[in-house]
Amino acid sequence: MKKEGTEVSRLTELSVRYPKAVILLTFLITIGFAIQFPKVRIDTDPKNMLPATSDVRVYNDQVEGWFGLHKDMMVLGIANEKGVLNQTTLERIARITEEILKLKGVVLRDVASFTTVDNVVVEGGALAVHPLMTQVPKTPEEMEALRSSLFENPLFLDRFISRDGTTTAIYIPLEEGANGKEIADRIQEILKREKGEEQYSLAGDPVARDTFGAEMFIQMGLFAPIAGMIMFIALFLMFRNLALAATMMVVAMLSTVWSMGALIGLGYPVHIMSSMIPVFLMAIATDSIHIFNEFYFRFKEVGEKRAAILDTIRVVGPPVRYTALATAIGFGVLALGGIIPVRVFGLFVAFGTLVIRLMSFSVLPAVMMLLKEERLMKLVGREDLERGASRWLGMIGKISLERSKTVVAIGLVLLTLALVGITKIRINNNMVNWFKRGSEIRQADAVMNQKLGGTSLAYLVASSEEEDAMKRPAVLRYLEALQRDLEKASFVGKTTSVVDVVKRINRVLHDDDPRFETIPDAQDVIGQYLFLFASSAKPRDLDTLVDYPFQKANIWVQLKTWDAVGMREVLDRIRVYTAAHPPPGVTFKPAGIAYFNLVWNDEVLRDMVRMFIIALILVFLVLAASFRSLRWGAISFIPLLFTILLIYGVVGFIGKDFDMPISVLSTLSLGMAVDFAIHFIRRFHQRLAVDSDVKEALLWTAARPGKGIMRNAVLFAIAFSVMVFASLTPYIVVGLFIVSLMLVSALLTIISLTALINLFHPFLLKKG
Repeated sequence: MKKEGTEVSRLTELSVRYPKAVILLTFLITIGFAIQFPKVRIDTDPKNMLPATSDVRVYNDQVEGWFGLHKDMMVLGIANEKGVLNQTTLERIARITEEILKLKGVVLRDVASFTTVDNVVVEGGALAVHPLMTQVPKTPEEMEALRSSLFENPLFLDRFISRDGTTTAIYIPLEEGANGKEIADRIQEILKREKGEEQYSLAGDPVARDTFGAEMFIQMGLFAPIAGMIMFIALFLMFRNLALAATMMVVAMLSTVWSMGALIGLGYPVHIMSSMIPVFLMAIATDSIHIFNEFYFRFKEVGEKRAAILDTIRVVGPPVRYTALATAIGFGVLALGGIIPVRVFGLFVAFGTLVIRLMSFSVLPAVMMLLKEERLMKLVGREDLERGASRWLGMIGKISLERSKTVVAIGLVLLTLALVGITKIRINNNMVNWFKRGSEIRQADAVMNQKLGGTSLAYLVASSEEEDAMKRPAVLRYLEALQRDLEKASFVGKTTSVVDVVKRINRVLHDDDPRFETIPDAQDVIGQYLFLFASSAKPRDLDTLVDYPFQKANIWVQLKTWDAVGMREVLDRIRVYTAAHPPPGVTFKPAGIAYFNLVWNDEVLRDMVRMFIIALILVFLVLAASFRSLRWGAISFIPLLFTILLIYGVVGFIGKDFDMPISVLSTLSLGMAVDFAIHFIRRFHQRLAVDSDVKEALLWTAARPGKGIMRNAVLFAIAFSVMVFASLTPYIVVGLFIVSLMLVSALLTIISLTALINLFHPFLLKKG
């Protein structure tokens, strides 16, 4: 212990000897990191969660190339409870479409609505393709003709018209790199000029993604300062000193500037995960409260500021140092994963953690050295083990001592329940659900999914080595049967393929007789139909469904949910169907944004779980090294493991999905819980060296260092409880999770370690 205290005090000695110089140097270095901020780049695209070389990204790019598909598509729903097939609503649809075609960033040639989508008909005995609505119907006969064209064409039903006739949609593909939020805002301006009974819903992945990206920084800019202000007020109420309260907040802000400045300076974009770095660093910075807590007690005892500072760092320094190491490892291990944004997040939170600890041994002592002793002496009189928080923490410690076996038994019961809850956890991501239920985006998505085929799109690519395979009747009938089976899935709203085009042509060429809405028996007839269609329609009408060697066909699968489990159900049905009905010389492979979301959902979250398990192992080794004992390492590991299992058991019982925010918070739970255990046991050991009575040492630890633990927990719980008022659910989850984590972890540490050490101290304290 003496060696550790000496090593820690060297930096502190320098800081208390030259406090102003240390503070000045720190701010000069901070300026160097701050000047990197103008170079910031934002990236909210989930595709970039995976490396560009990942199989799913490479294959998605291939599919988009084969079929001329767009990476991003937004959908504008237009609803009228009385029905959209009336002259006024149709005129609005025409005007809105015309205005959308003027927007920069929109792929104009592929905007699809009543006025632009092609309809297959027969004119003069020949196949003809022209826009569904060349002009707004003026007579009842014209309106009925439009109605028939929509409801009798499976290519239009559930895509351009709902089955109840109340909703239609305009499909708006975006140019690569276009900002969905900006285009959505311009479309909203167009819609504001249209007054009437119609309701508008703007949905789609680019809308949710880019809106979340913009809102994400608004939320961070709003709630981080509010949380910081509440923390500042709470610190002031705890220590009654503006300088000390401000210093801890400054340390949190400086570590954020260093970390984010380093991230930006090294050329990394700010992603959804890395945007949360300031929140995590503010949480980690609160561990410095243990220094203030002990300093007040020490100053009251020795009465001399410099000696109190050095004594404080000497006794609190080792646990602070090891908590920093354990927390840095917990986050740093994420850098070993294969997901770049996860690696960046883990690496720079770990860096920020080490920066906080560096400042804990330099900036904090320097500031404390500049405080007036007279003022401090008046304040420290409030620190007393016989009153306030120390008194009731001592009572909690006494109950744990007297009822140690009962505490352990209750813990085992809760652990069993937690394990049951964990088995109920579902790994799932849904970016739309990152908005509140009442938000425009979530409501728009719900309306579109209820009325039409769905806003989440997947592709199922059928491939064959045989040229013209997609003209074979047997292959097309298999595709049709597979489509019908997929449409039985609870999340699938509509499927579309080249089969629907062939059936439509066959029908219209037979006097629009519904009996001929079938696949012809002859391959050459199918080939002729496709040739006629390609010659008459816009090339892209067929390009998106089949390639021109006719070796590949693309089945569009519209899902009524962005849940990853929706796409998983589709894949399960494909496996079951193809196993029961072997395909006629074709293979199937999924692609599209819905499939990509499933892959990154599984890969990112499972990668996080794997890294978390590795972090748990490494943290245990750090604990064992910290105490130079496997026994003490194991006993300090119990509150950490118990807290994590308990919280995630609750997550399972309440039905909260294990999604990106929850997975990211796993690392924070590890860092915070282990911090409390290290502080408790380290200070217990120090007290035991003075007072060999184990029970008295435990009561002292629960009351004095325990006060620092509870101050740490309450401080941050109060500050981040404000995040429950955020408009984005990930930040609400962060707020609730941190409040629960801090309070549960702190109390469990004091209660469980007091009971466990009391029960097993003969084994724990046995020499050798």
